[in-house]
Amino acid sequence: MDDLLTIGHVARRSGVAASALRFYEERGLIASEREGQRQRGYPRAVLRRIAFIVFAQRLGLTLDEIAEELAKLPRNRAPTGRDWSRLSAAWTSRIDERIAELERLRAGLTQCIGCGCLSLDRCQLSNPGDRASRLGPGARYWLGDRPRR
Repeated sequence: MDDLLTIGHVARRSGVAASALRFYEERGLIASEREGQRQRGYPRAVLRRIAFIVFAQRLGLTLDEIAEELAKLPRNRAPTGRDWSRLSAAWTSRIDERIAELERLRAGLTQCIGCGCLSLDRCQLSNPGDRASRLGPGARYWLGDRPRR
């Protein structure tokens, strides 16, 4: 138990609140060890798993998706570089999609700030008669679809 980290140490080191760590543990994303009535103790490798969780959440993965990905990693040892590479390789397209979405948002904000927009025919927020509904759910013009004339 002496080589394990306390929940307070893990919280300080990871930047994640202790309550979130307990929640992650309840969800099976991380694990601690206890000896009798003593407090939780975390192996040092948990810091990598927590960093992964935080990164994955920023990428937009749900906790269920994160759990699915973490299940692919070994529980009995710290993941190797090869383990992480194998896991992250599948994320490239998701990251590319997120980058494209953010670039569209940046371009849209630049064009629409203060929207004294005199060109409603090009405005991504203008949707007279709900024309965009024919293209599918969501903010279709923001997603890159173009209005049909």
